[in-house]
Amino acid sequence: MKIGPIDVWPPVVLAPMAGITNASFRVLCREQGAGLFVCEMITTRALVERNPKTMRMIRFDEAEKPRSIQLYGVDPETVGRAVKMIAEEDLADHIDLNFGCPVPKVTRRGGGSALPYKRHLLRRILREAVGNAGALPVTIKMRKGIDDDHLTYLDAGRIAVEEGVAAVALHARTAKQHYGGVADWSAIARLKEAVPEIPVLGNGDIWCADDAVRMVAETGCDGVVVGRGCLGRPWLFRDLENAFNGDPARATPSLGEVADVMFRHAAALTGCFDQERYAIADFRKHVGWYLKGFTVGSELRRELATSESLEGLRAGLDKLDRDQPWPPNTDTPRGKSGERERVHLPDGWLDDPWDSVVPKDAESDISGG
Repeated sequence: MKIGPIDVWPPVVLAPMAGITNASFRVLCREQGAGLFVCEMITTRALVERNPKTMRMIRFDEAEKPRSIQLYGVDPETVGRAVKMIAEEDLADHIDLNFGCPVPKVTRRGGGSALPYKRHLLRRILREAVGNAGALPVTIKMRKGIDDDHLTYLDAGRIAVEEGVAAVALHARTAKQHYGGVADWSAIARLKEAVPEIPVLGNGDIWCADDAVRMVAETGCDGVVVGRGCLGRPWLFRDLENAFNGDPARATPSLGEVADVMFRHAAALTGCFDQERYAIADFRKHVGWYLKGFTVGSELRRELATSESLEGLRAGLDKLDRDQPWPPNTDTPRGKSGERERVHLPDGWLDDPWDSVVPKDAESDISGG
């Protein structure tokens, strides 16, 4: 699979996930297998303002190549300025634009998965992005639409092709579905039929490597985007590389091997947060994902999830049964799930799908990454 000038094999992309896909986690995933590994979503306003937090978030490890940044923005001019900054200052090798985020603080301002409903505004943003990217490929990630009555992905896909986007990724759920229900892989197939000119990547309900291969076979998509399936499981990318190369081998680390990765992950986070206590606090959410399926007592799980230092974490990890084998039946959903009662949108957002006006204060307090 080619994304502009970038050869991507296996055809696998790590989905940008807020608070997850920082450099520490990306390095662990990249060690396991190849593909594209995208940083956390960055707001375009924060980037052009050179917000200190945001500038830390776009730091890449020296070994990371190619470097992929995902941008979120609602104002075409600001998006264009951010993309130009990335291109001129060599901050990344690939730019992805977020039109899939379903969280209320984003959609209520017309961003993320709400934005493709405004076809002309979407076109303006893509035109500014591609026009300012120079030689860098620009891709987009989106959802099916706002809800089943307001589907946008086919129109958005055609607009993307017309504006020179290098590839499109579809999370086969609506914004209303959030992370609940079952991903509609048939929508990925319909999108591929609608935009045969560029690669289409499928996203949604890939919990193991075999799911990824099955998605490609069933939908005809060119590659996959993996999000929640790799939480606490960076070696999923080894499985994915093996699977796409026709190798049946799958990673089955012992609990001791998992513990070693956990400590490396937590230690590496100190480089992202600059202070150990912040790094350890951030790592707490990963503990349950790493230990999923293993037999670990509730008291020890609690100790690990409330550690306040690397030393304390190490002491807890040393209490684990290192010889315990990889548990069966772990290829099941990870992370958040559940459907939303409604999607939060700007007032009157659904009145005119062709309106290209940027919502007032669309990015006024979304700064800092």
